[in-house]
Amino acid sequence: MLLITLLILALVGWGIAEYHRHQTNINRIPVRIHINGSRGKSSVTRLVGGALRESEKTVFTKTTGTSARMIYPDGEEHPVIRAGKPNIIEQLSIVRHALEFNPDIFVTECMAVQPVLQKVVEDKMIRSTIGAVTNVRPDHLDEMGPAIEDVELALAGTIPHHGVFFTAEQKHYNQMEEIAVKRNTEFIKVSGDIISDEDMEGFGHIEHKDNVALALAIAEKLGVARDKALAGMKKAKPDPGALRIYDLEFFGKSIKFVNAFAANDIESYRIIWRMLNIKRSENQRIIVLVNSRKDRIQRAEQLSDFIAGDVEADYFVIAGEYTRTLSQKALNRGLDPGKLVEVGDIPVENIFEKTISLIPEKGIVIGIGNIVGFGENIAMVFINRGKESVSRSVSN
Repeated sequence: MLLITLLILALVGWGIAEYHRHQTNINRIPVRIHINGSRGKSSVTRLVGGALRESEKTVFTKTTGTSARMIYPDGEEHPVIRAGKPNIIEQLSIVRHALEFNPDIFVTECMAVQPVLQKVVEDKMIRSTIGAVTNVRPDHLDEMGPAIEDVELALAGTIPHHGVFFTAEQKHYNQMEEIAVKRNTEFIKVSGDIISDEDMEGFGHIEHKDNVALALAIAEKLGVARDKALAGMKKAKPDPGALRIYDLEFFGKSIKFVNAFAANDIESYRIIWRMLNIKRSENQRIIVLVNSRKDRIQRAEQLSDFIAGDVEADYFVIAGEYTRTLSQKALNRGLDPGKLVEVGDIPVENIFEKTISLIPEKGIVIGIGNIVGFGENIAMVFINRGKESVSRSVSN
């Protein structure tokens, strides 16, 4: 019993010492930027890092995104190696590693989903001087919901104390503004309207104007000139899950593949669909390729609403682990059974071939649902067979 007590005391002592050690570490970085939001966190984190690298400051950036990355001050990327599932504790070792570069600025994406953990990451680990929420969307409702107002409140957990807070959210921001005021933090709302089409020329992927506006506002607040900030953003590598269009020539067929797997919520898919402005025609087949995960049941139900009511396509190919229920719900909501092709979790190469077989000569395939795991593998089959198209700039 005495041994157990001593072990517990030793662990508690170690935890207290580690906490104080981290506080000393994080205080050594003058500017700490914490990026949160429903969609676009990784993109904005990368954009901010790229913009700030154009200054005379030393900038260390860390993303979670499709594949977690550390981006060194020279722009070189290194993967975050994990022994198991993502855990917020990794931020402690990331900060220690960042200190090897003696950074002036640390830019990090919020890696927590549960509201209580979002607050822990902000208040105990990052203690940001600048915070940002990209947008508020109805995603992860099982953990942050059930209502969109609850999501806003959860994301507000990363608003800094006595700092500056930015958001590009245009509807659900009242609670965030109130909390910012209570925390003696300057509240700044930005919009993609300040970004022109000319500003967007030169990006190597499809980027949202709201994301660029948010990153630009943060960079300008830190003294980086607009032209330098935009140039830095365009040099920054996009997240692997960034929205892109690829051209494929396969068996004499001309196909465009749109990798939209990373946009997980329905509102984002509606925005993307409007942005793509896809029109049905006799000489082009439109195929929506849906990846459904068994641990995202609520999202699967939302996807069934989306494909049954919001999208005009020739075929809907349903792949992944949780396909039967999604398919049935879509049919119950009025989807034409002749347009539904359920393939399940067969090998991704077979999914590719089945999808391509539905296209006589010309077509466009839009991948939606989830990027993690199976979705990324499906996307890579298409990407490895194609080349990237010239991207377009869009509003978020």
